[in-house]
Amino acid sequence: MTESRSELDDRYGPPPLPQGKSGDPDGPLDLRLKDASTSSVGQTFDAGAGRIFPCESCGADLEFHIGDQALKCKYCGHVREIELDFDAAVVERDYEAALKRIREWHEQEAQRKLAAGDAGDSTTRNELRCDSCGGNVEFVGTLTSQHCPYCGSPLQLENAHKCTDRRISVDGVLPFQIDHEHARKNLSQWVDSRWFAPNQFRKQGAEGKFNGIYLSYFTIDSMTYTAYTGQRGEHYWVTVGSDKNRRRERRTRWYPASGRFQRFFDDVLVLANTGLNRKHMLALEPWPLVKVVPFNQQMLAGYLARTYDIELDVCFQEAKGRINDALNTEVRQRIGGDTQRVSSLKSRYEAITFKHLLLPTWLMAYRYSGKTFQVFINAATGEVQGERPYSIWKIMFAVAIGVAVVAGIALTQQSQ
Repeated sequence: MTESRSELDDRYGPPPLPQGKSGDPDGPLDLRLKDASTSSVGQTFDAGAGRIFPCESCGADLEFHIGDQALKCKYCGHVREIELDFDAAVVERDYEAALKRIREWHEQEAQRKLAAGDAGDSTTRNELRCDSCGGNVEFVGTLTSQHCPYCGSPLQLENAHKCTDRRISVDGVLPFQIDHEHARKNLSQWVDSRWFAPNQFRKQGAEGKFNGIYLSYFTIDSMTYTAYTGQRGEHYWVTVGSDKNRRRERRTRWYPASGRFQRFFDDVLVLANTGLNRKHMLALEPWPLVKVVPFNQQMLAGYLARTYDIELDVCFQEAKGRINDALNTEVRQRIGGDTQRVSSLKSRYEAITFKHLLLPTWLMAYRYSGKTFQVFINAATGEVQGERPYSIWKIMFAVAIGVAVVAGIALTQQSQ
């Protein structure tokens, strides 16, 4: 059965508002969220091995620089080109084969836990020692890349995104295209365009700390075969009544309609992370997937990153819901006429493939009038979506204007 986005939100609970460790919305977002749908959340299988990229010039840690699209040292300015494998390609993978392998592992893991009487916490925790300052940094759940909280050095789990029998590896990554300043300008324009927001909010703007993070997505491809039956409605007008009661009424003639067609769906995107407002994340589309390159850990340097929380089969159900909506729209277009009735619609999905991608996002939590709001920015296109306060006075004024306009039109028609 297909699960809608709202049902997914109900299943995983309401998305929590990210907070810093002290509850300060200007602090780092807590993205170390546990998944409720899998028993292997954030499993990295590398015993906490870390990965950094030292600068050849001064020894500091290199970070991915958006403007140069390369690794760059923020201290001495040294630039190292990304080591790209030009023979590699981001390829589609067989959905059913991957699902079979994951189910086999889940069965083996369930049997192992049953035999061992193990019902403990499934949240994965890895602890790394920062090479720069010696501090211990904990990675919880699906978080795989972050900064050391003591010295700010970028840290990554070495094998978190590689293929194992239990986790699906990352196939490709879309590098950050929109830098911090560009994102902030887009956010300012977004705030200024919120007409029903309080004037004070539009004046002061949304202030908080941006967090750049790579989020996990699955893309779904499928060839669909659809058969449908229904009715095409065509409107016509008749004159009824007499004298003052004489008037024209619209009627509809109905004709049977049926047909079959096939349609290929390419790269239907599904967010595979929990704890984020799915409605706003969906509104960040489209993503320029033509810029996706084969996965390379160097592109994650200096940014947060998460592996997937929601299993592939659950993500497929959400993709299937979106595909079904598109098929229903096409069926109505094929039936034609002025209106349509769809009696039956049956679709078959074949040749299902997928990719696991990391896509870049700027996230920010800000406070206004004692409340916390979230903003999401597509770090490849600059699209801004998010939560904002509303002015009840502006809304009431707009409603009053609307009522006055409707009343004026009604009075004009009566006087004619």
